[in-house]
Amino acid sequence: MNKRITLLIVFWLGVISFGFSQNTPITNYTLQECIDITIENNLDLKIKELRAKSSEVNFKETRNKIFPSLNMNYNLGINNGRSIDPFTNSYINQELTFSNAGLSLDATIFNGFRIKNEIKKSRFNMQACEMEIEEAKQNLTLEVTLLYIQILNNRDLLELSKARLTTTEGQLKRLESQYNNGLGNPAAFTDMQGLYTRNQTGIITAENNLKSVVLNLVKLLNQDVDSESEFENVLEFIKIEKYQASVSEIYNDALENLATFKSKQLLIDAAKTEIKIARSDYFPEVSLFGQLNTNYSNVAQLFTQTGTSIIETGDFVSISSQEHAVLRNEAQFEGSKINYKDQFDNNLNSVVGIAVRVPILNGFQAKYKLRVRKIQHEEAQVNLKRTQFDFKQSIQDAHNNMEASFKRYQVLKDQVNAYQESFRVNEVRFNNGVSNIIDYITSKNNMEVSKLNLNQTKYTYLLRVKILDYYRGI
Repeated sequence: MNKRITLLIVFWLGVISFGFSQNTPITNYTLQECIDITIENNLDLKIKELRAKSSEVNFKETRNKIFPSLNMNYNLGINNGRSIDPFTNSYINQELTFSNAGLSLDATIFNGFRIKNEIKKSRFNMQACEMEIEEAKQNLTLEVTLLYIQILNNRDLLELSKARLTTTEGQLKRLESQYNNGLGNPAAFTDMQGLYTRNQTGIITAENNLKSVVLNLVKLLNQDVDSESEFENVLEFIKIEKYQASVSEIYNDALENLATFKSKQLLIDAAKTEIKIARSDYFPEVSLFGQLNTNYSNVAQLFTQTGTSIIETGDFVSISSQEHAVLRNEAQFEGSKINYKDQFDNNLNSVVGIAVRVPILNGFQAKYKLRVRKIQHEEAQVNLKRTQFDFKQSIQDAHNNMEASFKRYQVLKDQVNAYQESFRVNEVRFNNGVSNIIDYITSKNNMEVSKLNLNQTKYTYLLRVKILDYYRGI
């Protein structure tokens, strides 16, 4: 019975531990996954995408200006009191139900190619917004890549710090045993204790640096990331080789591939088109217009002759000194309401014509507007030149730092080999009591610092390489 209970407890604990392991998986992020997540979640990028959609709508709206405008209106109402009958154009003083409808057409024939140039400008602005999105994606890709490499660097530094502590811990245990048995120099043990605590401090610093860089990456990812998450070492099998591209080659590639330059060139094209739009104010505008109108009134009547009757006119004629009344034959009419459809058909009228607007004097607005557009065009050109200059200086600086890091890495490799051999000899001598604690600690520190410097320089070089690749559009 006790054996069964023990088995059930073990089984239950196993189920619980399995459940916890299922609920808290450790996620392994690759560099490409981090880039994709950042691009998907970045709010600034979403704003640029919304602006691009807005510019696309503006382009379509501007493009449709080439079509004529066709509008229809319809009114139905009741008027009380004195008014004009729309059917007879005479004054009436009664309740009037009226209705009218119209159709108007307006088509621009010529306006100095304003519409054509406005469409071109809107297209350039739309394409510039698309390039700004591409530029933002390129910048985010670079930011994520650099932070990812820093994470790998800090993770390696943490592992080196832990290895330093492990080595120190082994020596500390050996010296502690000697110290407890009254052997050796007691100061050697206490010095090793100090070195051990310093190594522990180094681990704390390395862990904090790693957490700080991970936090920076998490901000870019814009999503919750488990503190236990791992990051795939994409640089594990990368050889440190000298970068082959020159500064001029990198700069030419940047001009060709980076969305920054394409975006600013499109803005220059848009500003140039703005000049043509401003010039259109000097040209006459010719347009075609047409209208179709009709109306209805409830007081309108149709009169039909029903016969004739003889009536006295009130005048008299004298015949043989005898007055006779003057009679007149008058037609008799009967009024009937005209229905809605017939009035709309009968009252139909149309207008068609050509309108010409010639600018003569408008307070020199066209002149000053043209000047402003030319200044804006020059400003866009200067902005592109400044961007090119800044990029060229940054490329030169990054290339110099890359070469310096590569040379430093080659020197530090030899330094690490030398200090490793020195530490190996001093460790053997110290373990055999030939060397003192100061020589051992000095040799150990030299080796470990050189390893840290070598690792730091390796990642610094790779960071510079990635920056240069970014400039080349890779």
